[in-house]
Amino acid sequence: MNSVLSTRAGVFAELARANVTREYPNVPVHLLGGPAELVPTRTYHPAFYGAYDWHSSVHMHWLLVRLLRCYREHLDSAAVTATLDAHLTPDALSTEADYLRAHPSFERPYGWAWLLALASESSALPSERWSAALRPAAETVADLTLTWLRKATYPVRHGTHANSAFALGLILDSAAGAGVPHLHEPVAAKIRDWYVPDYGAATRWEPSGQDFLSPLLSEADTVRRVLSAADFADWLTAFLPELDSPGGDFLPPPHISDPADPQIGHLFGLCLSRATALRNIAEALPDTDARARTLAAAAEANLEAALPATASGDFTTDHWLATFATRALDREAPTP
Repeated sequence: MNSVLSTRAGVFAELARANVTREYPNVPVHLLGGPAELVPTRTYHPAFYGAYDWHSSVHMHWLLVRLLRCYREHLDSAAVTATLDAHLTPDALSTEADYLRAHPSFERPYGWAWLLALASESSALPSERWSAALRPAAETVADLTLTWLRKATYPVRHGTHANSAFALGLILDSAAGAGVPHLHEPVAAKIRDWYVPDYGAATRWEPSGQDFLSPLLSEADTVRRVLSAADFADWLTAFLPELDSPGGDFLPPPHISDPADPQIGHLFGLCLSRATALRNIAEALPDTDARARTLAAAAEANLEAALPATASGDFTTDHWLATFATRALDREAPTP
């Protein structure tokens, strides 16, 4: 159990509960087919109507389940359970599944990956009521993912929601626990096809001004899932040759000029997602690989730069950052 997260679990849980039950402000992503479709977001999304947007609501539910599973004694478990019981119902999630089937590119691939992560995390709890209710939506996402993979010729490499590498890595981690293990091999094959041939990346390409994911690290973190330690070490040498050059900071935290700006504030998330990826990459290398120390130091610097922003009182960042902080901190409780 991570001691830093233990001290923050109660705050994060209350933050997540407030977010998932807050209907407005809201950014609906719905293509209107006519005036009859101009209805409150909650009509289409009875489970995931809060937290500003659909994907944030989904991963804030993941956060609640994760904290309940691993840090129960540090939070109000009865309140968290009541919130999850109110949202993760068979009827609400059936409506969510119907919406996903009717809108097959909605939240592709980021929201899909988080839905599977939520289903996987729920399956690790003793009670099956939430995982059972999530099953139709998880199966729908699996079908949509397979259709997408068959026609997706190129990856999306920028550092926001459409990033292919981050989503595929999260799907790979979550597929078995979410009850859709048949996703594993097609996703792994696409990762090998898209990313294993890459080489010669440069850290000067990052960050873009509104990234919350590192394109370079998301790719490396995903590739380490499909290669042996030795093969991954060789791949990383070709992909990120700067890691073999001593001196200087590796991917230092970015300057964040306006934390309240919704896009510039993404850079806090970049720090936290970097920290997660950097640690994962370091742990995937052989024990004797000196690059692991460089990666670990960069992870710590990025984590320290962003952690104070996770519960700032500003909804711009409060509606999502705690999830990424939990991923960065929680090293002892992997997603099943």
